[in-house]
Amino acid sequence: MATKVLALVGGISSTSINQSLFRALQKLAPAGYELTQFDIKTLPYFSQDLEADPPQEAKTLREQVQAADAILFITPEYNRSIPGVLKNAIDWASRPYGQSKWDGKTAGVLGASVGAIGTFGAQHHLRQTLAYLNLRVLGQPEAYLNISQSLENGEITNEKTLEFLRGYWQTFSEWVEHNRG
Repeated sequence: MATKVLALVGGISSTSINQSLFRALQKLAPAGYELTQFDIKTLPYFSQDLEADPPQEAKTLREQVQAADAILFITPEYNRSIPGVLKNAIDWASRPYGQSKWDGKTAGVLGASVGAIGTFGAQHHLRQTLAYLNLRVLGQPEAYLNISQSLENGEITNEKTLEFLRGYWQTFSEWVEHNRG
């Protein structure tokens, strides 16, 4: 049976380099690992008014998080933080209070940008939220990728970047196995 890894990608534009990063990670997934994505742009804004009877998209997200063996958060950086759509998805799967689907999940955090520091600020903020929600987040290697020079037609072409991503997958898969319970 394949290990199911669910990705939440904070970049939702058609030209998002983080979507390109997701596709590269899909191709590089180790044998026995299946990486899928929940499309976070389908979610309505979280509101406590909707908690008791959430929309179907939120129910589907919660079901997919629950069924996943692990989660990958792939985030761009907007103003030194994560995109609102990613935080919205995190909020939907954490509610109602006391029924978080994130609790105890194994997770990894990556991100790509065109900036010199990658997505350091966004990942720092994201890790604070994930720690509060009790996810078991891989600490090393950190993945602040500047892949603007590594992309060609939405594909990662730089061999050093691909080598890093293969190594990330190796470490992440060991982390997942370590945390199986």
